Amino acid sequence: MSFTVAIVGRPNVGKSTLFNRLVGKRLAIVHDLPGVTRDRREGKASLLGMDFQVVDTAGFEDEGGDSVEARMRRQTDLAVSEADVALLLIDARAGVTPLDRHFADHLRRLPTPVILVANKCEGKAGMPGMYESYGLGMGEPVPVSAEHGEGMYELFEALRDHAIKAGALTEDGDDPEEPEDGDEDDPTRPLTMAIVGRPNVGKSTLGNQLLGQERLLTGPEAGLTRDAIAVEWEHRGRRMKLVDTAGLRKKAQIYDAIEKLSVGNTIETIRMSEVVVLVMDAAAILDKQDLTIARLVVEEGRALVLAINKWDMVDDPQTALKRLKDRLETSLPQAKGVATVTLSALTGRGVERLMDAVVDTWGHWNRRIPTAQLNRWLEDMIERHPPPALPGGRRYKIRYMTQAKARPPTFVLFATRPEELPESYSRYLVNGLREAFDLPGVPVRLYVRGGKNPYADKDG
Repeated sequence: MSFTVAIVGRPNVGKSTLFNRLVGKRLAIVHDLPGVTRDRREGKASLLGMDFQVVDTAGFEDEGGDSVEARMRRQTDLAVSEADVALLLIDARAGVTPLDRHFADHLRRLPTPVILVANKCEGKAGMPGMYESYGLGMGEPVPVSAEHGEGMYELFEALRDHAIKAGALTEDGDDPEEPEDGDEDDPTRPLTMAIVGRPNVGKSTLGNQLLGQERLLTGPEAGLTRDAIAVEWEHRGRRMKLVDTAGLRKKAQIYDAIEKLSVGNTIETIRMSEVVVLVMDAAAILDKQDLTIARLVVEEGRALVLAINKWDMVDDPQTALKRLKDRLETSLPQAKGVATVTLSALTGRGVERLMDAVVDTWGHWNRRIPTAQLNRWLEDMIERHPPPALPGGRRYKIRYMTQAKARPPTFVLFATRPEELPESYSRYLVNGLREAFDLPGVPVRLYVRGGKNPYADKDG
């Protein structure tokens, strides 16, 4: 049974630092500036053998209306309502502020139980603030230092009874489920898809449309999403993990330290994903920055799907599609046949076709071809178009091909003088592989090796 803990508090008290400490890796962006976290971020946490789901939230702001801060506040309230217990963090070094008091009163009126946590208690500087926090009326504070990992046993003890009540921990402290790490080819693993693109093209709106709820913070302001936000859901009975990311602008236009961290976070998300959906604005399809992102996705070996948003606002769809096709052929030949889906993230039109394209592309990316079948195809390709002769008229000999791995499909060609096989012939073979074995839109890697073929006796 799952046990969920939400971390809440005013801006810049160390919520994301504690989140990273509990999940055991740097998933959330941490910076001295307040207001870095804007969306809810979820992760699998472990604390002294107790496994649970932890949610990092935006800093509590006393705002109403439809401002960014008010929308952030509503996301935080939603996270608290869905959690089994909330951790209210205060900065013990700064002492209790009026905003801390305001939100302690707010949380007290909610049904979710709250544990008061006094952060930054390393050394003696935080002690006065910790003692002051008793006045919030939230019970005894738990002194911790999220940055240095101090107070984790005390935090475990504070959470223990709530975990037992939620069925996530037995009375003797054991995890009743003890899930095992799944294999990479485990069919029950969620398919991980990242949504990337320039700022303000509708990435979070598309994410909400896929999830069927206002899960991701959206609005007309560019750059609302800063962290990469992962959410799991089911599509036609299949587990999916959607990762919404910060917009990627041209490097020369990035001056803000937070945005630099966000960009690094997005690039890391691309590397960890299986399928990457590149969202583009129909008014500026595949501009220079879109191409840069697409090439990065392909270079990282991820499966690519293009989503053209705001298609309902295009005056001449046929001309726009032809321009896109021409641009892809000339500027992105390494992802020949990439799936392109026109849609409206706002209305949901075309979103089902996008998911079909994601699942199909994932299948191509995972494709494995039997060695015997691959070499029958290779003989036919060589017969149809032999490699050019070596200097002196000697024939270039290609001996064998095997698939080294999938994800992405990677092949090894054994030949004499591998360094002398022309690039044009390698492209001929790669294009042939795409066509013969249905590998559109995914990176196909071909390495040419010399020497004895280690796979000669392993046909199949």
